[in-house]
Amino acid sequence: MAKRTGTSSQQATALVRATLTTLAERIDGGEGRDLAGQLPEGLRPYAFAPTETAERFGLDVFLQRVSGRAEVDPERAKDGATAVFDALRQALPPEAYDDVVSQLPAEFGEVADLTAPFVQRTR
Repeated sequence: MAKRTGTSSQQATALVRATLTTLAERIDGGEGRDLAGQLPEGLRPYAFAPTETAERFGLDVFLQRVSGRAEVDPERAKDGATAVFDALRQALPPEAYDDVVSQLPAEFGEVADLTAPFVQRTR
């Protein structure tokens, strides 16, 4: 993940945790539990939603929260969130990834591939 984000491994870890925590707030609790069940054990706690009902906020708030939690600037937060969504897209079964991103508004297409089939992003 550090290579994808162009950061240190410590900062990449912070970005992964911040993105998963913020995603958990944005999706329904049941979907968060499903996502957590498919993640490596060390990342599972970050995907659990604090409530059953998703908070409704846009991409700008999402990135502000990731930025604050990871203690990075907003552009680095966007790059990190994009890398995390790309990794999720590659690691999860297609239907599981689609279940997660289907709960996000279209503007999240800036960081999450909302289309099928998946096409690897290039920089």
